[in-house]
Amino acid sequence: MAITPQDTAKRAAATAAATLVHSGMVVGLGTGTTAAFLLEALAVPIRDGRLRITGVPTSDRTAAEAARLGIPVTDLKADTRLDLAIDGADEVEAGTLNLIKGLGGALLREKIVACAAQRFVVIADRSKCVQRLGDLAPLPVEVVRFGHEVTARRLADLGGTPVLRRDAAGAPYVTDSGNLLYDCRGFAPIDDPIGLAERLATTVGVVESGLFIALAAEVYVGDVSGAVQILRDA
Repeated sequence: MAITPQDTAKRAAATAAATLVHSGMVVGLGTGTTAAFLLEALAVPIRDGRLRITGVPTSDRTAAEAARLGIPVTDLKADTRLDLAIDGADEVEAGTLNLIKGLGGALLREKIVACAAQRFVVIADRSKCVQRLGDLAPLPVEVVRFGHEVTARRLADLGGTPVLRRDAAGAPYVTDSGNLLYDCRGFAPIDDPIGLAERLATTVGVVESGLFIALAAEVYVGDVSGAVQILRDA
C-alpha cells in the first residue's frame, strides 16, 4: 500500500514521540492510525533487545497488534505504575491542547489510560489542529446500550444532534466495553468544553465523552515534509 503524505506526517510524529520511551517503562499504547505507527517504531528496538518495556493497550485492536509485533502488554491494575501514555487525537485545539478523541471507537479506555499516566503525550498530523473543538470532527459520546434511544434524546436536548455510529455491516457499533457511540456534530463550535464535559458527565446513560480536557502534556505534530513540531499548553 502506498504511503500518503498524511501517513508521512503521522509516522514522523509517532517516531519522534517514541524517543520518550525508555527501558523499564510501563507505557499506555493508544488506538488509531497514528498510534499504529508508534507501535511499529517501538517494535524495532524491542526486537533488537535495545528496549524493554510493558505496554498497556487502550483497545483489543491495539492489544492484538502489539502481540503481532512482539510488544509485551499487561492490564491496568491498581498497582500499575503507568509512566507514560502516547495516543492520537481527532482534534487538537490550538493553545489549550484540549482534544476530541473517539473516532477510533476506544475513547473510554483511552481516557482511563490517559488519566492514569504520569505523562500523556499526543501524536497527530497537522490536519488535526483546529482553532476551536468541533471545527472538523463530531464529538463522540459513549453510552450504555440499555435505553440508548432515551439517552440520545437527552443529548439532542443538549444540542448535540446525535447520530448512532454503525459498523461496516450497518449494525450499531459496539465498543470493547460493550457500549454504543453517538457522534454529535451539533455541539460545534465548542466554546465551553469544560462546561460541556460537565453537562455530559451528569447526563444519565452517558458513560464518557470524547472531550479530553487539560490532559495532554505535549502534542507532537507531524508535517507532510516529515518535520515535527512540539506543542505545549500556552
